[in-house]
Amino acid sequence: MILAQNNVTTMGLLPEWLDPQHLLSGLTVPVITVLCLIIFIESSIFPVLPGDSLLFTAGLFIANGSIEAPLWLVCVLVTVAALLGNAVGYGLGRKVGPWLFRKPDSKFFNQKYVDQTHAFLEKHGPKAVVLARFVPFVRTFITWIAGIGKMDPKKYFTYTVIGGILWAAGITALGHLLGGVAFIRDNVDAIFILIVLVSVVPIVIEYLKARREKKHEAAAPAADMDATQQIPRVRD
Repeated sequence: MILAQNNVTTMGLLPEWLDPQHLLSGLTVPVITVLCLIIFIESSIFPVLPGDSLLFTAGLFIANGSIEAPLWLVCVLVTVAALLGNAVGYGLGRKVGPWLFRKPDSKFFNQKYVDQTHAFLEKHGPKAVVLARFVPFVRTFITWIAGIGKMDPKKYFTYTVIGGILWAAGITALGHLLGGVAFIRDNVDAIFILIVLVSVVPIVIEYLKARREKKHEAAAPAADMDATQQIPRVRD
């Protein structure tokens, strides 16, 4: 079945070839194939893909009949794609991670992403594998960091299964649930913007916290120096 046509891109936030509605335009089987392929790629090697928006849009399109497939089937397929992507990312992290992230000026495989994700993993422990699913960029690189750091495979895959189900199936189901709401259905572009903003919030919070901590660390030595320079008065 041909999907409902909508040539409006996501308010200019994404190029047309990455716009969720453009990507999910076509026959049902190819659409689901493209959806799973993109989720797999974003979960393993390439972070600049609209995974959140695609999952939500897929659920919305299932709700309005544009995608003729059962919700449970699509949820299972995208979850499997996400988990396979994590498995590949973990394996590649163990094998080629150190070589791939060796260039500090790389645009996508920059060492700073490794450092940020490693700090995220260290701070939150195993639950970071679950939380990272909902943070753009981090959800891609945390699989590599887990592999580079040789995180216990049993622990890693236990938590990545939980995160994969909550993220892939959860957002798809959320799109399906909200797809029946007239306001949501009639304001898809605004919903995409909201998803992007919500996805960025954790990154902004972590950035502000890291910046505050750096200021405190920089201020501490200065305070210590001032204290040592104070000469106590000697009473006669």
